[in-house]
Amino acid sequence: MSAYQLPTVWQDEASNQGAFTGLNRSTAGARFEQDLPKGEQPFQLYSLGTPNGVKVTILLEELLEAGFEQAAYDLYKIAIMDGDQFGSDFVKLNPNSKIPALLDQSGTEEVRVFESAHILLYLAEKFGAFLPSNPVKKVEVLNWLFWQAGAAPFLGGGFGHFFNYALKNWNIQLIVLRWK
Repeated sequence: MSAYQLPTVWQDEASNQGAFTGLNRSTAGARFEQDLPKGEQPFQLYSLGTPNGVKVTILLEELLEAGFEQAAYDLYKIAIMDGDQFGSDFVKLNPNSKIPALLDQSGTEEVRVFESAHILLYLAEKFGAFLPSNPVKKVEVLNWLFWQAGAAPFLGGGFGHFFNYALKNWNIQLIVLRWK
């Protein structure tokens, strides 16, 4: 088997990635003009009922249950299989085109927050809830917060994505690298 040669210029090639073929590309940015809806609640959440998508919804519901009425939110579906995450308004919220994305319109300036773990941390700090002030306990909570963001997807919700999409390419590259 010949050694893998890194191309001088990388080009998209037709793939055999099932439903994900054509969704992800080597370029970033908006693919179409889009007007995301905005409600009257302090928080606008753009997401989907995936493992990463529901983390923020769960925390917002916990905040509301704990009596933080200011945590009210409007929830809007971003249909990732339809490519909603590549629309101009969504890309302004999250240049990485991944769900969830949160728009905090509770202050004088709108604040965009993306990446599920960062949104959780942002909300916990904003409301002073679910995040201990004791430094040792806070570190323990943050250990688990970042573990669930970095490691848990391989064990849980992200498994389908990595097995069906990313690992197919990685396995080919790993096989090639073994022969070097």
